[in-house]
Amino acid sequence: MSVQPAYNAASDVQNPNKGHTLADMPVHDPFILADPTSSTYYLYSGASPRLNGVDRCGVLFYKSQDLKSWEGPYLAFTIPDGIWADPHHGAWAPEVHEYRGKYALFVTLHNEYRPLPGEPVQGYSQHLRGTAIAISDSPEGPFELVDPDRPIVDSSLMTLDGTLYIDENNDPWMVYCHEWVQTLDGTIEAVRLTEDLSAAASEPMIIMRGSEAPWLDEVLPTYVTDGCQLYRTKNGNLHMLWSSYEHGSYVQTIARSASGKLQGPWEQLAPLVKNDSGHGMFFRTWDGEWMLVLHRPFSMPDSRAYLYRISDSGDTFELA
Repeated sequence: MSVQPAYNAASDVQNPNKGHTLADMPVHDPFILADPTSSTYYLYSGASPRLNGVDRCGVLFYKSQDLKSWEGPYLAFTIPDGIWADPHHGAWAPEVHEYRGKYALFVTLHNEYRPLPGEPVQGYSQHLRGTAIAISDSPEGPFELVDPDRPIVDSSLMTLDGTLYIDENNDPWMVYCHEWVQTLDGTIEAVRLTEDLSAAASEPMIIMRGSEAPWLDEVLPTYVTDGCQLYRTKNGNLHMLWSSYEHGSYVQTIARSASGKLQGPWEQLAPLVKNDSGHGMFFRTWDGEWMLVLHRPFSMPDSRAYLYRISDSGDTFELA
């Protein structure tokens, strides 16, 4: 089944786009919000003219009550004119978090017309890329950018895949990946955010480097870090999902903080899923069961979302 053009949920009357399964829906970097207010699962992915028939890049979503039958796609966000990012250069890794009575969208935007200084790495030039944050009263949007003039992290740094983390003091942080395109050895870093999520309130802190994964039994010129997400087990152990490449194939892996805090140090655990699978995130069903959603294969338009049951031993998370 081909992808239906995305459109605004508010204008939908007849709502013909029902009955999709995950196998029908080309998605990349999937993120599922289990929203208790509406008893609805929302699956977010990037929208582009080539794949979804939209005029400009943005964020689409599907919704479901049972994780089997999905309705959509609908548009939650489109990149407006006049901001720091170009509306035709992509919207990557969208995710939506409930935050203090609102909903916060984190999405990686780009501007290839604004090059950054530095020599190309492995043939990739450096240009403006970073995570933007937008706020809405609804998980369906529309979302409005908190700062249309700049990404959250210093625009001289080529970053992506920002996620929200609330620390033990109830302070918000953005954890994100610093591109291997700039660093060769990609890193996962964090900045504390202002209360309204409009800006960074600290200098970047490096959490880990891609080359630290012991299962990478090869010496590479570059190490990719993608798709960071943070969760605590029932015993309070802090874990981080992230993705990289092993022998050219995408890998969904996980790490554990020895201190239980964002600063780490981080112990790299065995990958959860291989076979060109990754950029996953956890969520909990209405029955309290942990689930992992990720995409496979890496390349669009063939990429699809897959669900896995996850067990929480208290010590760590594992495939059930």
